[in-house]
Amino acid sequence: MEELALVSIVVILGLGIFSQWLAWRIQWPSIVIMSVAGLLIGPLLGLVNPQEALGELYSPLISLAVAIILFEGSSSLDIREIKGISKSVFRIVTGGAFLAWILGSLAAHFVAGLNLEISFIIGGLFVVTGPTVIIPLLRNAKLKPRIAAVLKWEGIIVDPAGPLLALFAYEVIKVLTNEQLELNYLLHFFGGALLAVILGYVVGMVISIMASKGLFPEYLKSPIILALVLISFTIAEVIMHETGMLTVTVMGLTLGWSKKYVSSIGNISHFVENISVLLTSTVFILLTASLTRETIAQIFTLPIIGFVLVMLFVVRPLSIWLTTIGTELTNAEKTLLGWIAPRGIVALTVSGYFATILIDDGYEDATLLTALTFALVFITVCVHGFSLGPLAKKLKLANDEPPGVLIVGASSFSIALAIHLKKMGTPVLIADSSSGRLFPAIEKGIPTYKGEILSEHAQFEVDLTPYETILAMTGDASYNGLVAQSFAPEFGYNNTFSLPVSSNHRIKEGGLPKSLKAHMLFNEDAVFTELNRKINTEYTLESIEITEKDTISKDKLPEDVTPLFIKKKNDTITFVSLRNKLALDVGDQLIVLKK
Repeated sequence: MEELALVSIVVILGLGIFSQWLAWRIQWPSIVIMSVAGLLIGPLLGLVNPQEALGELYSPLISLAVAIILFEGSSSLDIREIKGISKSVFRIVTGGAFLAWILGSLAAHFVAGLNLEISFIIGGLFVVTGPTVIIPLLRNAKLKPRIAAVLKWEGIIVDPAGPLLALFAYEVIKVLTNEQLELNYLLHFFGGALLAVILGYVVGMVISIMASKGLFPEYLKSPIILALVLISFTIAEVIMHETGMLTVTVMGLTLGWSKKYVSSIGNISHFVENISVLLTSTVFILLTASLTRETIAQIFTLPIIGFVLVMLFVVRPLSIWLTTIGTELTNAEKTLLGWIAPRGIVALTVSGYFATILIDDGYEDATLLTALTFALVFITVCVHGFSLGPLAKKLKLANDEPPGVLIVGASSFSIALAIHLKKMGTPVLIADSSSGRLFPAIEKGIPTYKGEILSEHAQFEVDLTPYETILAMTGDASYNGLVAQSFAPEFGYNNTFSLPVSSNHRIKEGGLPKSLKAHMLFNEDAVFTELNRKINTEYTLESIEITEKDTISKDKLPEDVTPLFIKKKNDTITFVSLRNKLALDVGDQLIVLKK
């Protein structure tokens, strides 16, 4: 039994990460790949049954994973993200969620044929979208910041609200249908929810205060916070079931708010994000692999398909358009919001909980809840996952330009490089704290940002979505290194480059490791002072059309020619680093600095 559980966990972990990688390679929504993978190894081929292999640990493990995912999402929120759209976000997470609850409940009753009591319970649960599905979709679609912020905030705020709405409906129905229960019974529900909020806020503030006073060593900071997330979640769940998600959401929001006062809190974000990615893929495969063939067969019945269609084409659009009347959102933004509402892990896990207790209470219709929920989850994940990108482009809410380049440091050479990139149709932005250094770029019509790119304000003043590569090209080697280190997690290490400031013996003799050479721009002699000297004299940037596939060694190029980057046929940019070989294909352009 232990070996079966071990093999099942390893297979699911490996398949989850493979699904994420495959989705990245083929540019598909990762949730779709994970759902298909789970169905293949579970009900279709019968290779793994996680619920049977893990036994009693199955539900607790999923609950703890959801807690970490929800905490990661809420801690990444910053109130400045919704500057100018706060009215819309507030209406969507309040009036929009309430309207979706009522309309979804009516659809479950009149279309899916569920008992009215069950309909209002499950209708509350179906208002959730959640970070487990929204954030992976946003990562792939590259929407404009405003519409992306609305979707992210809605998903994270409504995620714990859905189960609480379902729980509230269940408690009310118990009071109305059981004469032995009085109205005081509901006070227990509201009291538990309030305690969950207080617990999350207090723990979040305690972490912030202790971190600000240096009471956590750096190497223990992430493990301590992760442990406190799980402990807080469990305490809230013991007090009242389904309030743990509320606790970790409030805790995450509190820590996210405190980042502007305690900078060291932000250092854990990438660690928790990596854990969240692993857990998202694992949990989704766990849930889909645990489905039975009978459940899948139920999905294809007319009432369930009809219910999903009503949720897609009536409930969601109507709740968004009605609640956003008179807000700052454009019709295009309302259209996209009215279509995109994929359900995810929370809906699947909590519906299983309610199905069990409702069946125990004598509601036979509750046997359909798992099939109904999975149908809604799988169909919305697929149709919204594949349609988000094309619809966003159609509505002009996506960045459809070629991948851009962010240059940190304005100088004669960096401005010349930016001008050439712009002429080739590549979006480019130069960031510098000096107006004087930026003035020549402004005169040439190059987009600029005046300010400290490493400051917290820059995160919200600069839209990094159009840019896939960052070049640290100032005259300060230490600063270039700091910029590269700070932005590598955002852009990826393969898209983060730094310009050497001065040539030294270590570079000349090949003393740098290969890993560092891959991130140092151009060649050994192409340092900051030399490049600026050349561009200020008779040197210019020129494009060389490649007519045959070749691999050119930089050593074979003339001494007065410095290769800078390759523009590929698909408009992507590959910058030359201290590595010796350049792979060129027919139709590429090699951009060089020459006399």
